[in-house]
Amino acid sequence: MRIAFFVNSISGETPNYSTTHLALAALNRGHNICYVTPGDFVLRPDDTLVVRALVLPSTKYKKAETLHKDLQGDAPIIQTIDVTDIDILLLRNDPSEDAADRPWAANVGTVFGRMAAARGVIVLNDPDGLAQAQNKLYFQDFPASVRPETLISKSIEEIRSFIYGQPKGVILKPLQGSGGKNVFKIASPKDSNLNQIFEAVSGEGYLIAQGFMPAAAEGDVRFFLMNGVPLQRDGRHAAFRRAPAKGEIRSNIHAGGSAETITVTDTMLAIAETVRPKLVQDGMFLVGLDIVGDKLLEINVFTPGGLSNLSQMYETDFTLSVIEALENKVAIRANYRGTIGNRQLATL
Repeated sequence: MRIAFFVNSISGETPNYSTTHLALAALNRGHNICYVTPGDFVLRPDDTLVVRALVLPSTKYKKAETLHKDLQGDAPIIQTIDVTDIDILLLRNDPSEDAADRPWAANVGTVFGRMAAARGVIVLNDPDGLAQAQNKLYFQDFPASVRPETLISKSIEEIRSFIYGQPKGVILKPLQGSGGKNVFKIASPKDSNLNQIFEAVSGEGYLIAQGFMPAAAEGDVRFFLMNGVPLQRDGRHAAFRRAPAKGEIRSNIHAGGSAETITVTDTMLAIAETVRPKLVQDGMFLVGLDIVGDKLLEINVFTPGGLSNLSQMYETDFTLSVIEALENKVAIRANYRGTIGNRQLATL
């Protein structure tokens, strides 16, 4: 089968990205892959949708580093491909990365993803579901039992009042954003930095203030779900703890956090079961839950990362399970001759 990986940019990819490791697993199972970026779609006058894709040779690689080196070098060629010749379009971009400098690019994946799905391509995660999740307001659609107490506002007066009701302080971050950018801990409404932080972050739009959970000082747990259920392989769950660097409140790996092995608890499984119905309804094939204690901090539906960390820690290649699931979806589509819709197929 042919898998197209939709990413923000080719130059922005790294050997450690989950996308790179998914591409590696697909090639090593004999599949064809290509990369597509926001400027690569073409809708022709006859309503044909094509992509100008960067195509890697159908070569088996031993290391993600080698694949990445070829991706950045002269090995790939640009091919114009009719989307109907693509079996799977994986939307692996982060819209927040383009929101400021390339706003035209932020929603390209969901817009053209819908068009590709209408032409029979399996698009994951489902573009209609992703369109609902363009910012962290999507998180508020999940049961309150798994969410920390939260305020969303652009008013510093509202935020200050909320902080008064949170004796352990709050975490303040932009509504639109990812990767731990502009995340601050406010200990008190009298914090001398509050006005300065508010001015710096509010320029990005609405803010989220969440009650601080002391357990977050030890980091959070990234827990992968696939097809609405916990991702497992060889008897292991795809989950790890992200411990923040000294003096940091962010546990993101690229912000200096470290990855540690964990044992999945009944509480984590219960949280996964609580959010499963909506994730299935929205066609969310692969997501990452960020868990602290008995609460969710975030649900990552755009390009959740960490699969490469998992493979190293547990010596278990979870990317193979993802590719096997994609193969199964292509088989289901063929057996049912396209009568099952994209959103339903996304979590089968």
